[in-house]
Amino acid sequence: MAVTDHIRTLRPLSELDYHDSRSILLPGPITALDAWNFITQETGPLMRLAFKTRDAVSALFGVKRIGGFSGKRLESVQAGDRLDFFVVESSAPDRLILTNRDRHLDVMICLSIMDRLLTVTASVVTHNAFGRLYMLPVGLVHKLILRGDLRRLQRRLARTGQASLPAPGTGA
Repeated sequence: MAVTDHIRTLRPLSELDYHDSRSILLPGPITALDAWNFITQETGPLMRLAFKTRDAVSALFGVKRIGGFSGKRLESVQAGDRLDFFVVESSAPDRLILTNRDRHLDVMICLSIMDRLLTVTASVVTHNAFGRLYMLPVGLVHKLILRGDLRRLQRRLARTGQASLPAPGTGA
């Protein structure tokens, strides 16, 4: 199976309003949920500010607040569970598919691991002017934040030499 066969998006690429896919080579085996846990566990002050700003502006347009990532580490999830503001569509050791759908836009995040290559893919379909306007800053910021998150994950795994990641503040 080609790596791209393992990655899911909301629609074919030509029908998406936003698409970003970033990959890193993992120094050891981890699960897609391990990667998600790491990426969402330690959000810095800039990320917290971004979520607060998003919620404040979006509330003016009747969009539900999301509050950001809880940082809660989960050992397992299944379809239908919630990971913060995302719904788990599918969960396997090598792939985690999450969605968030509302009247302004639909978002899918796919974390896929194949041959130690972790790929995080975001796909978005907008439904109206607010969704398109919302994605202008979010699309730019998302790329920067994800790039940094993936570099931190790669460095931490290489430094610890561990297949799984300890909780923040417990070493490594």
